[in-house]
Amino acid sequence: MGEMADPIQLKDEGNKHFQAGEVDKAIECYTKATKLCKDKKVLAVIYRNRSAFNKQKLCSTIEPKNKTFLETLRRLGAEIQAKLKTTFSTDSRVQNMFDILLDEEMDKDKKEKAANNLVVLAREDAGAERIFQNNGVPLLLDMLETGKVEMVLAAIRTFAGMCTGHKARTMAIIHLVGIDKLCSIMAVDNEDIALATSDLFQCINDSLTGGDQRIYGKEEALVLDASKDLKSILMALLEMVASKKVSGHGRDQALNLLCRNVPRKDKKDHDHSKSLFTIDHGLKKILKVCGQIPDLPDQLPMTENTQLIASVLLDKLWDDLRCDPERDHYREVCDEYIKGKFDPNDMDRNIHAINALSGLLQGPFEVGNQLVGRQGIMEMMVALCGSEREVDQMVAVEALIHSSTKMSRASFIITNGVSLLKDIYKKTKNEKIKIRALVGLCKLGSAGGDDYSMRQFAEGSTEKLAKQCRKWLCNSAMDTKTRKWAIEGLAYLTQDADVKDDFVEDEPAMKAMFELAKSKDKTILYAVACTLVNCTNSYEKKDIMPELVQLAKFSKQHVPEQHPKDKKDFIQKRVKRMLKGGVISALTVMVKADNLLLTDQTKEMLARVFLALADDAKDRGMICAHGGGKALIPLALEGSAIGKIRASHALAKIAAVSNPEIAFPGERIYEVVRPLVSLLHPERDGVQNYEALLSLTNLAGLNDKLRVKILKEKALPEIEQYMFEDHDHIRQAATECMCNLVTCKEVQDRYLEDGNDRLKLLVLMCAEDDEKLQRAAAGALAMLTAAQKKLCTKMTLVTLQWMEILQRLILHDQPQIQHRGLVIVYNILNSDDNELAKKLIESEILEILTVIGKAMDNPKRQLVIDVARTCLVKAMDLGLIKPFTTPS
Repeated sequence: MGEMADPIQLKDEGNKHFQAGEVDKAIECYTKATKLCKDKKVLAVIYRNRSAFNKQKLCSTIEPKNKTFLETLRRLGAEIQAKLKTTFSTDSRVQNMFDILLDEEMDKDKKEKAANNLVVLAREDAGAERIFQNNGVPLLLDMLETGKVEMVLAAIRTFAGMCTGHKARTMAIIHLVGIDKLCSIMAVDNEDIALATSDLFQCINDSLTGGDQRIYGKEEALVLDASKDLKSILMALLEMVASKKVSGHGRDQALNLLCRNVPRKDKKDHDHSKSLFTIDHGLKKILKVCGQIPDLPDQLPMTENTQLIASVLLDKLWDDLRCDPERDHYREVCDEYIKGKFDPNDMDRNIHAINALSGLLQGPFEVGNQLVGRQGIMEMMVALCGSEREVDQMVAVEALIHSSTKMSRASFIITNGVSLLKDIYKKTKNEKIKIRALVGLCKLGSAGGDDYSMRQFAEGSTEKLAKQCRKWLCNSAMDTKTRKWAIEGLAYLTQDADVKDDFVEDEPAMKAMFELAKSKDKTILYAVACTLVNCTNSYEKKDIMPELVQLAKFSKQHVPEQHPKDKKDFIQKRVKRMLKGGVISALTVMVKADNLLLTDQTKEMLARVFLALADDAKDRGMICAHGGGKALIPLALEGSAIGKIRASHALAKIAAVSNPEIAFPGERIYEVVRPLVSLLHPERDGVQNYEALLSLTNLAGLNDKLRVKILKEKALPEIEQYMFEDHDHIRQAATECMCNLVTCKEVQDRYLEDGNDRLKLLVLMCAEDDEKLQRAAAGALAMLTAAQKKLCTKMTLVTLQWMEILQRLILHDQPQIQHRGLVIVYNILNSDDNELAKKLIESEILEILTVIGKAMDNPKRQLVIDVARTCLVKAMDLGLIKPFTTPS
């Protein structure tokens, strides 16, 4: 071997010798390389290689003739070599990316490609570690300083990969980069950069708090205190909320991060110190955002979503409080802020206070409603409606809209504010104010809900208001924010059945709403969901006993009246028109919205709409074709308890009659199981139990993986319980589901266990008059006795009627049931219990088998005839009967 001056070449040559089994030459190359190498990192690798191979050489010297030992050494050596190859491959890739990015003369496209490749490398633990160890952080900081969007995004995303799941590395990056630096990047007026930086902050938070369950390396052995860093991040985000230097997109992401990470995810966790800290140090800043008036000068930069996200955060903080003193403190801070803004000499401060109050009314309504009730507040709102300034009118009208949710407030405004709203609507030339005044009138006009007898306005007035809303909705020349208010108006007015019918029949207006639902403005989601719930009548309705209605009438109490167009046939017609108009595609886009404005309440309403749309089995194929099945899964897994139940029920309706592999393609089919199993809970109603069992039966019939998934979700005890149900349909569905599950070993073992009546119940079910139940029970018994021969003997011990039941099965006029009975007979003959087989053949069953076996071939009953003949052949093999011979 010639002399080499390059330690890298010597290392590579040593690797080649090792692969060829030449351990001595490999060690020689590594030794020479150590004398020439000056790079500490490469030197460490060479020493590690030489040490590993020296140990291997020593081991092979100790046991030179032990083939097993030597083979193990060779295998371990190959594994070491593979690991080294991966390491050097990653090293070279990282170094290559750095060289390209540091080369000032390199082509721009190549630099951007290298930056994106670095992002991909950072997603692997080996790549993330090599980037970090090779002084990658300073390079990434240089990329941030370029100011070029592509380079900044690549650097931020690379940092996110490096921080994912690695606490020690995350803390090091925070201190090298700086929290203020990251906040300044998120503050720029670029939606993509703000979102990417928000994702980086989320990765940092998950790594420091253990929210990311993935494990990388051995850094878990280190005890690192991240509390100071987490507190610094929280303080920095709160500073961003009310800073004028922060863009609208950056403010949105700061609020989003606070919404995700401050309130407790689990109310069982007693530590809500982050919420208390945020209320003390940030509540007034959030209220400041809510109080901003975009039409006034010197306001905070905001997007169309900012103020509603702030209201959501206010609501989450309120909901996270645990006791009355904490809630009192929250109210006091809000009260102090709003009172401090009122100034008789400064109208801008007054409308700021009123707008902040609107933010509270859209968030923790209880707090806002209490503040509205203070003396003079409501009167000021009404007075501002008569102001000459358009901005005053706009803010006051919006506040009136938000505060009139309670009937008591609505009554006050109907008495004092309707004439003002009408006056504004007629006189103002500003379309933005006009539409808000209209929505105010819409909300007041719908104060009686769907109670036909509680209409607030004269006959036909609500229809006129709705017509104007539809007109604005269809006006594509108007901006999205203004058209959004038209949907707000319809959300209130569609509680009236006449308005529902008119809206659904107005196809352009309906399609315009569906298109707006797909827009970037997510503040529209709630209003669209409300409108859809009203049109499908999928809101919660309490059943009223007829006796109580009569009693109320007798005592001259008010009794709600149903509108004639709210009856089932009208609802079905509306649903058909909505499906035809493209409601499913709109719903799927709304569900995909990765935004905090898709609140649990909105999700619940969307789930209700899906359930109403899936009511008719004929429409379920259309729902699946437009992606409705996939959209329902996240609604069934996340949200309010009622919302998850409604979404799960809609899934059950679809899975019960559709091909699950088409309705829920790919791995999504396995995500459906948990929501369906949740419907088996005793607190769910009979329809939900029944349709869940039907859908699980459908899934269990597909493959073993799905059957195992159903068992893992602990559905088996519930299914068994429903096999004892008094309701015939539920009992039948549970038995059919069990029939599809008995191929699983876990299920078979439960039937083999002693001390229970599972097998007895199944045998007795085979004698039921209900043919569907009988067929399912016989099928389950046939598969069980085929899989477990011991059950053939056990079934004869659990009931004395087994022979009679078996005869009834094989004499049945339904070929499917008869076939199952004959399979059970064959399983007994094949069970290795000769005494039982002999007893069977000595009974009338032999005569029945003979009659069936001698029958002429018949395509409709051929399966039955073939099994009977197989049973006779088996009896002959056992020597229980002799072959039939014709006399000579």
